Amino acid sequence: MISIIKKPILTEKAMSGTEDRQYQFYVDPSANKFQIKDAVEKMFDVEVENVRTTNTKGKKTRRQTRRGLQTGHFALRKKAYVRLKEGFEIELVTGGSEED
Repeated sequence: MISIIKKPILTEKAMSGTEDRQYQFYVDPSANKFQIKDAVEKMFDVEVENVRTTNTKGKKTRRQTRRGLQTGHFALRKKAYVRLKEGFEIELVTGGSEED
């Protein structure tokens, strides 16, 4: 379960979807929608309405060093867009203490 969900995506654009009960996670590239749904429900104790996924190809990189040109690439990533049922919410980031 923990190996399926890598980490939540906490960008400004991703967090704007939380008002609509939609959350984004980086997940294991070999995981399917049913496994992602079960993992989120067990990890956060919520009910999932639907799951959408996208695969992102790894970018190629090149850099010049003293030993010459070195090439490489970033790894493949998979994102999951998880929409929760009405009345459920995930507390990903706590805003700290609010004192008056």
